[in-house]
Amino acid sequence: MLVSLENKILDTFSNKRKRFGNILHKPLKVGKLNSIVGTVIECTGIDATLGELFGIENIDGDIVEAEVIGIKDGKTLLLPFNKTIGLKEGCIVYSLGNSMSIKVGKELVGRVLDANANPIDGKGKIARTSKEELYKNPPSPLDREPIRDIFKSGIRSIDAFNTIGMGQRLGLFAGSGVGKSVLMSMIAKNSSADINVIGLVGERGREVKEFVQDTLGPEGMKKSVVIASTSDTSAMSRIKAAFTATAIAEYYRDQGLNVLLMIDSITRVAMAQREIGLATGEPPTSKGYTPSVFSMLPKLLERPGRTREGSITALYTVLVDNDDMNEPIADSVRSILDGHIVLSRKLAHKNHYPAVDILESISRVMANIVTKEQRSLMMKARSLIAIYQEAEDLINIGAYVKGSSKKIDEAIEKNEKLESFLIQDINETYDQDKYWSKLKEIVL
Repeated sequence: MLVSLENKILDTFSNKRKRFGNILHKPLKVGKLNSIVGTVIECTGIDATLGELFGIENIDGDIVEAEVIGIKDGKTLLLPFNKTIGLKEGCIVYSLGNSMSIKVGKELVGRVLDANANPIDGKGKIARTSKEELYKNPPSPLDREPIRDIFKSGIRSIDAFNTIGMGQRLGLFAGSGVGKSVLMSMIAKNSSADINVIGLVGERGREVKEFVQDTLGPEGMKKSVVIASTSDTSAMSRIKAAFTATAIAEYYRDQGLNVLLMIDSITRVAMAQREIGLATGEPPTSKGYTPSVFSMLPKLLERPGRTREGSITALYTVLVDNDDMNEPIADSVRSILDGHIVLSRKLAHKNHYPAVDILESISRVMANIVTKEQRSLMMKARSLIAIYQEAEDLINIGAYVKGSSKKIDEAIEKNEKLESFLIQDINETYDQDKYWSKLKEIVL
């Protein structure tokens, strides 16, 4: 009976064999759909392993792909990658094999992919030459190379005040509408990276096209791979997009390249994991986030870095509700990464872009990669900015009397030039070797 059922399935999905390779020629694990509760599909009759990929035939004969996320009381819990419309009790469930790898190749550059690394830009198929594991373990601490080289972002407020190292991991903390996406595109176009891998997770569908065509543009796409999983996709797809982007970045790093990995946003990845955790019965903790969220984050965020072959410099955007820098995800991510860049709504309201808050941002490797003179210049400039901000209210209402404080007088004198140095137009480029001399002119 089981053999005939397997043959029936093989005949029904023979046209899918190219997609799944030789998986359908292997003995199948066949079961049936028992129930659907919310987004979780409960199945019986299959001996499954966590992370395994299954196919479910709906009433129209289409395949709904789903991944094993749990095993409970002899039942297998699946979470689908696409819509569950057309599924009902008794639908056939069968194994498609392991979903823990994606096919990659050099021709991914310039393309827009989905969470499964399939092209969605209408430019045809992509030649693939190798496979990458999706859920690799982070490198051993002793296998990591020390960060010694400067990564040039092309943004003066970052390169001079929060210098990034090749292989460093940073968080870009921002509320909504303060120029986060524009800053990402500026870095993608102007940085010293050989290639950009950009993961757009949970974005609006409209924003993905705008980012690719307008914000990033043809110039940025020349050395970029974009992986997109929009807000209407399943939680499983949104999480997978982040891991797919990371796996692609690892592939290019192992080819000897210096890669810039950007994921926008890690908050939406955490929200997707929370959705899965709650659906499978995990207890909610702070702000409803489940324990699996906080165990997943380091597994993803610890993977970039520098190896003997190349490097992955990572930039993760973090959405902060009501500009609360201490909300659970922001707090957890900040503790894992090697630094953070904070975008200020106050600066954005002043039309000061990029709206980088110099005093709230920090690079934990800067001291190891800049010279002593450069570090002194940065500290002097930060001090001037801090002094001016502290006295700003008095200055604005005319209550400060010139000569009352030499430090405040100096901060007032140099504030305009410092602001001009920090403001940078979206299309503005500069000689990255000369910004230190320019900063020296201003502060000394």
